[in-house]
Amino acid sequence: MKKILLAALLLFFGSHGAFAAVKTKTVTYNYDGTTLKGCLAWDDAVKDKRPGVMVVHEFWGLNDYARKRAEQLAQMGYVAFAADMYGDGRMSTHPEEAGAMMKEVRENMKTWMGRANAALKVLRDNKMVDGTRLAAIGYCFGGATVLNLAYTGADLKAVVSFHGALPVPESTKDIKVRILILQGADDPHVSAENIQKLKAALDQGKVNYKFIAYPGAMHGFTVPDSEKLGLKGVAYNADADHKSWQEMTQLFQEVFQTGK
Repeated sequence: MKKILLAALLLFFGSHGAFAAVKTKTVTYNYDGTTLKGCLAWDDAVKDKRPGVMVVHEFWGLNDYARKRAEQLAQMGYVAFAADMYGDGRMSTHPEEAGAMMKEVRENMKTWMGRANAALKVLRDNKMVDGTRLAAIGYCFGGATVLNLAYTGADLKAVVSFHGALPVPESTKDIKVRILILQGADDPHVSAENIQKLKAALDQGKVNYKFIAYPGAMHGFTVPDSEKLGLKGVAYNADADHKSWQEMTQLFQEVFQTGK
């Protein structure tokens, strides 16, 4: 009798997707002769087309942290794609090496945005994704990446920068997305002057944006154990991590469900 009951339960839950899990796979794509290897994450229990969210890594490269964030987004019902901005899935745990890889990309805006848009195309073209409902989030270097995507008129509903470098747009005329900027109030890597210039530019352009600075939070506040990486002014802050993720969640609910 117990065996029959167990079999019935397995059949019931299996047919209702209770055992479905977030799936991931490496996706190889190209831009301008460079092979890029991103990570796609999705929940195979969801059958309908759904919004897609691109995740752009910190200056370390496409590491486990960026993949984990993609998996979290998949658990929320999105298809997430963690982009590879350096090529061949390169990453480093050494600040100097990571900085050199980041610098190589940032010094060439065509390459920088070309690789970001190539990743967006992977997401947009995926058969599980509603290509009219896309967003992008980024951390540190990734934050600057998604902001620049917004500045250059990318066809997105929203971009979210977590403790990002904050480039100031030369023009706001092409911006058509909602922008959410989440910073640590005690982040020494972004100056108050830089923040003032950014806010002034966005205000002048009447951009739909929100800027939040979390008291006591430094750079890298969403990354557990980030203070152990040997970089000054970098530390995890659980409260800011939680609150910033909630801000992103609320924004996505608005832009994807109501179109605001």
